[in-house]
Amino acid sequence: MTMLPSISTGDTDVLVALRALRLVPVIVIDDPVNATPLAKALMDGGLACAEITFRTPNAAEAIARIAHEYPEMIVGAGTVLTTKQAARAREAGARFIVAPGFNPAVVDYCLERALPIYPGVCTPTEIEIALGKGLRLLKFFPAEAAGGLAFLKAIAAPYVGVEFMPTGGINLENLASYLGLESVVACGGSWMAPAEWIAAKQFERIRDATERAMHVVRESRAR
Repeated sequence: MTMLPSISTGDTDVLVALRALRLVPVIVIDDPVNATPLAKALMDGGLACAEITFRTPNAAEAIARIAHEYPEMIVGAGTVLTTKQAARAREAGARFIVAPGFNPAVVDYCLERALPIYPGVCTPTEIEIALGKGLRLLKFFPAEAAGGLAFLKAIAAPYVGVEFMPTGGINLENLASYLGLESVVACGGSWMAPAEWIAAKQFERIRDATERAMHVVRESRAR
């Protein structure tokens, strides 16, 4: 088995943060007014990171508000499907890009601008396409629906040096199991801050759920 060479894609700072936090909250936010109190709730819960998805028209504004008010937070953009969305996210202050699949145009746009990009993969073929672009951290999506931890172990085994961010069906109950896999850098999940809690301004509830999630992260490190 051959070790893959280390290739820098300009994402060193983000990768260091993801390794430390080990959890990325996947956020769907309709009203950008809720962006900063959401960020505060996550940070108060011990998680200085957020992936704001482009599933709503105000995603870029939400990113901009968080980036301006909480520059210490690692804020990125998720569900990025086009280069136009990637450009809007970058202009708003997103520090990384996540996509559900592998779009060569989006990947190239980000790589050309040293903007960290974590495209979604769920097959060996997609992993090898990503390797051809020099990528080493990939989103495994949809994690549970694609076969869960057992499937991820199987497809990760031949690719020494490739790491994953499982997303899709991750929750408080299975988080520790995923984090226990050596090739997993961090997990993505929406259970700490679902859209309905954000819309209802239940920020204390989000803080509490985040604290519980980070407790699991800390416990996983101690094993």
